[in-house]
Amino acid sequence: MKLSIVIPVYNEATTILEILKLVSSIEVGLDKELVLVDDCSTDGTRDVLRKVATDHPDWRVLFHDVNRGKGAALRTGFAAATGDFVLIQDADLEYDPREYPLLLRPLLENRADVVFGSRFLGGGPHRVCFFWHALGNKFLTTFSNMTTNLNLTDMEVCYKVFRREVLQKISLKEDRFGFEVEITAKVARAKCRIYEVPISYYGRSYEEGKKITWKDGFQALWCIIKYRLVD
Repeated sequence: MKLSIVIPVYNEATTILEILKLVSSIEVGLDKELVLVDDCSTDGTRDVLRKVATDHPDWRVLFHDVNRGKGAALRTGFAAATGDFVLIQDADLEYDPREYPLLLRPLLENRADVVFGSRFLGGGPHRVCFFWHALGNKFLTTFSNMTTNLNLTDMEVCYKVFRREVLQKISLKEDRFGFEVEITAKVARAKCRIYEVPISYYGRSYEEGKKITWKDGFQALWCIIKYRLVD
């Protein structure tokens, strides 16, 4: 069996090599396939990834010619993934790849079709920052749950793992951070077995490269309403 790790990348020249070192070193008891999608970075990340592609010809390194957003990068990565399971990994250092076995366990035990990490269930360490981000996340997760009838605690989390056949059955359209809302609504509508597991979170400041803003929160709110009304 194989795990495909899909990594959307945008302007992460300072972290990309470290996260790739971590991801490639983790033993999960499965073959691993790395799929990296650069979303038209402008900070030198593309040059780093071109060298990565040369040094690791077994990794899939793909490039967007224009910036299209995280959702679009993930669609490109999902289309290229060949593993039995597909895991989303951000290119920063906010999430810990050493927790892959925890995320995979419900899938390997055939209890789940989709697994979400949760930064709010307790467990590992959490950096203390951004009260309003945490409050906004909880509001969006609650509103999403009201439309999907799920009881998730962290809809916006990066760490999501899917059986590949789940992704193959779902048509995804959102180009940017609306992806999180869309995928949640569509796996709920598909009656997938969804589990959550507690994860650590090493959040970063805007000075350290954090990208999500209040505008993304309003986009997520609109997407929750949209995907309640349309497929």
